[in-house]
Amino acid sequence: MPRETNAAKRERAIEVCERLNRRYGPVECFLDHENPFRLLIAVLLSAQTTDAQVNKVTPRLFAQWPTPEAMAGASVADVADTIKSLGFYKSKAKHAVEAAQMIVADYDGVVPADMKELVKLPGVGRKTANIVLNVGYGIVEGIAVDTHVNRIAHRLMLSPKTHAKEPLKTEQDLLKILPHEYWESVNHQWITFGREICDARKPKCDECPLADLCPSVRVLGLRCGVHRRVRPMRYHGNQ
Repeated sequence: MPRETNAAKRERAIEVCERLNRRYGPVECFLDHENPFRLLIAVLLSAQTTDAQVNKVTPRLFAQWPTPEAMAGASVADVADTIKSLGFYKSKAKHAVEAAQMIVADYDGVVPADMKELVKLPGVGRKTANIVLNVGYGIVEGIAVDTHVNRIAHRLMLSPKTHAKEPLKTEQDLLKILPHEYWESVNHQWITFGREICDARKPKCDECPLADLCPSVRVLGLRCGVHRRVRPMRYHGNQ
């Protein structure tokens, strides 16, 4: 097959977003929160843990330490005990307390609405900062690339294989081909799509609304035993 041009890849990526937007519409954040601080802590806790598990522990967590000031004065051991059902709970507790302390000391108790300042907080990387800015403040500066978004971007070959284990590079690849107007919805819509259709182990290629846009569909379809019903990629513009 001839190498896909950047223009063709851009057109295909936009069509992906358009179809998923028609399928899902606006998708609410999966983490329960009431303000940017609680959102920040919830995202910190969600690493390598399901959102449902995080939502089970945050009511008790925020009942005890509802504000940055309260959590800044908490014992790391006490926070760890509260969230011990989560993976890596000790390091997450440490980051939560230290982030709260920094928010109080350096930002007057207000979670900064700025990418450069957010990533200074303990445990906060660009993915977390993107979610806080997007969901907490309505500021769209990038795309939060979690495991679902990263997997889908590479299955669709919107990012090169060499970036498969580097989410930050995958994000930059997506930002280059998608117009800004699409950035806001990518994370939550692609997560929903990943959970419903494009599963890590058993993708439902035979049910996929993006099958004709996906270069990986033949391989994944054969692997899942649904090759007779999988449509090959033959997208040539708006449909």
